[in-house]
Amino acid sequence: MRVSAPATHPARCLDAAAHAALRAEFPLLETCVYLNNNSTGAAPRGVERVLADYWATLRDWRDDVWHGWHVGLDRYADSVAALLGAPPGSVVTDANLSTLLARVLSCFDYRPPRDRIVTTDLEYPTVPFIGTAFGRYGARLDVVGTGGPRFDEDALEARVDERTLLVCVPHASFSSGATVDLARLVARAHAVGALVVVDAFQTVGAVPLDVTALGVDIVLGGAHKWLCGAGTAFLYVRPDLVERLAPAATGWQAGDRALTFRVSTGWAAGAQRFAGGTPYPLTSLISQVGLDLLAGVGIGAIRAHSLALTQRVLDRAAAAGVTVVSPTDPDRRGGVVCLDVPDGEEVKRRLAARNMICSWRGWLRVGPHVYNTLDEVDAFMDALDEELGR
Repeated sequence: MRVSAPATHPARCLDAAAHAALRAEFPLLETCVYLNNNSTGAAPRGVERVLADYWATLRDWRDDVWHGWHVGLDRYADSVAALLGAPPGSVVTDANLSTLLARVLSCFDYRPPRDRIVTTDLEYPTVPFIGTAFGRYGARLDVVGTGGPRFDEDALEARVDERTLLVCVPHASFSSGATVDLARLVARAHAVGALVVVDAFQTVGAVPLDVTALGVDIVLGGAHKWLCGAGTAFLYVRPDLVERLAPAATGWQAGDRALTFRVSTGWAAGAQRFAGGTPYPLTSLISQVGLDLLAGVGIGAIRAHSLALTQRVLDRAAAAGVTVVSPTDPDRRGGVVCLDVPDGEEVKRRLAARNMICSWRGWLRVGPHVYNTLDEVDAFMDALDEELGR
C-alpha cells in the first residue's frame, strides 16, 4: 500500500529544490512517512548499482578485485574520519560495534588500582554486556544510575577517579535521545588519567561531533542509522594514542605486512592495527553511497534541519498533551524525540499499519532525518493524535 505523497516542504534551513532532489534518492519515502532513522536509516537508490556491480564481480571472479575493494574500504573509513573531524588513517571498519569494542577492551591490563570501566545505565546493552565479560580479566564495571531518561552528569563525573581506566558513554542515549556533555567528561577523565570511549551510534550523521576539538580518545559507531548505510561499524582512535594500544583480539589484516601475505612482524600504521581478519567489502561500498549524499549536504545543515523537525514534534506533542521524555533544550537532544504514550508498543504497530513508521524502545521514538519534511512530521503527529483519540 502506498501513501499519498506529502508536500515536500522542507524546514527553512535547506534549499527546497536541493531538498527535493535529496528526497528523490530515497525510494522508501515514496511508500510511507518514515521517521525511524534513529533505528535504521533509509537506503539510497544508488545502493542498487553497488549491489549489481558486486554481483558482476562475483560472477566474473578474479583475485585482482581485492585491490579495488581495499581502496573502497579505505575510502569509506577516511570519509567517516572526515565527518568526525579526524585525519585520514584514524578510522577502521568492521562488521559491528560489539566486535570493535571488544577489540578495544582487549588492549588493557586490568590490574588494580586502575581497573574500572565507568559507564551509565543509559548506554545501549552492548557496553555493559561486553564490559561484564571482561571481568574475567579483572575489569570492574561501574554503572552510574540516572534515575530517569537524562544523564546525571554530576554523578557520572564524581564516579570518575584515579581508579578509572576507561569511561564508556553514549554520545546520546538510545532510549531517550538525551546527549552527554562530552567536553566536560573528557576534561574530568583526562585529569585523572582515564580514557574516554564514546558510543556515537545514535548521533553520527545527525549531530556534529568533532573528535579532534573535543580530544576524545576512542569513538565507535555504525552506518545503518543516521549514516544511511548498512552492516558496517567504525572505530576512531586518537592518532597519538594508537601506538600505546595493542589489541589481543586481532586478525591478520592488523599486521604490518598483511597484504604481502607474509607473517607480520608488527602492527599496521594508524587505526588499521584494530582491523580483524579478511574484510567484507560490500557493506562499506553500500554505506559510501549514503555517506556521500550526507556529505553533500553538510553536517551543519543536517543538524539545523533535524532541530527544526524535532522541534515540530515537541510543539505538536505539547499541543496534544503528550508527555515528552527527551530533553527539549536543542543543545541537549540528539535526533530523536521520545514520547510517553499509553500502550505505546501497540500504538506503534497501529501507526505502522497506516504507513507511519517510528520505533518503540520503552517510549515511542520519533526520529526524522535530513530528507524528511515538516509536512511529514505533521502527518505523523495527526495520525498519532487520532490513535490516541485526541
